Amino acid sequence: MSSLAELSASRDLMANLTLRELRSKYKRSVLGWTWSLVNPLATMAIFTVVFSIFLKVKPPAGNPSRLKGFAFFLLVGLLPWNFLSNGINGTLRALIANANLLKKVYFPREILVAANVVSWVVSFLIEMGVLAVVLLIAGNFVVPWLAPTLLIVVLQAFFVLGIGLGLSVLNVYFRDIEHLMGIVLQLWFYATPIVYPETVLPKSHLVRTLYGLNPMVRFVRAYRNCLYDLRLPALGDIAFLVVVTAAALVAGLLLFRRFEPKLAEEL
Repeated sequence: MSSLAELSASRDLMANLTLRELRSKYKRSVLGWTWSLVNPLATMAIFTVVFSIFLKVKPPAGNPSRLKGFAFFLLVGLLPWNFLSNGINGTLRALIANANLLKKVYFPREILVAANVVSWVVSFLIEMGVLAVVLLIAGNFVVPWLAPTLLIVVLQAFFVLGIGLGLSVLNVYFRDIEHLMGIVLQLWFYATPIVYPETVLPKSHLVRTLYGLNPMVRFVRAYRNCLYDLRLPALGDIAFLVVVTAAALVAGLLLFRRFEPKLAEEL
């Protein structure tokens, strides 16, 4: 309870650190925040050419929306993945990049990680807002499904925060973590149905069971249910995500509190 009170008392600091992260993202760039839209659109164009034209990957039609288009199918899964990837990469260096601040003054160190995640949430919401407009223009009336989508965004934000808390503090002690996560994220990307539909998976029950243990499979499926299919995600998927998010958050906090006392010395 004392920790919660301490975090609550530091909300002004949290807001200022978040604003600092937002201002520094595209500082001194000509396009500024436009890059938050250009980057996913460029990635979408590349994957669309490779997987839709060259490899002939056919996305399923939305059920019941009947929407069909590889670019729409891809973006609904790609934007949540970019949020996860950016959030993890950002939090990995959140403590190291603020070493001087950590050595000079005391404040709840978790705020540095949380501010980084919140800044990526803002970028993610901007991208999802543009995607919603594009889907509306394409004839997919996503307005009633924006509320459940926002709930999934909140859930994923806490999931990323939990992972970020654990990895950020471990990266201070073991700098190999940062390099290892580059490989892990590549494997994780292709183990998630972003550029391909789940229908291409082998029929093996064991394979599908193991595949379903990947939290990002459930997150991407939930986003596609809301924005591509125009229906609510399965209750089982939501229950799974709530449990996994809670576990990630608790594990991240425990790891952070375990290694926090000697952070200044290590930095």
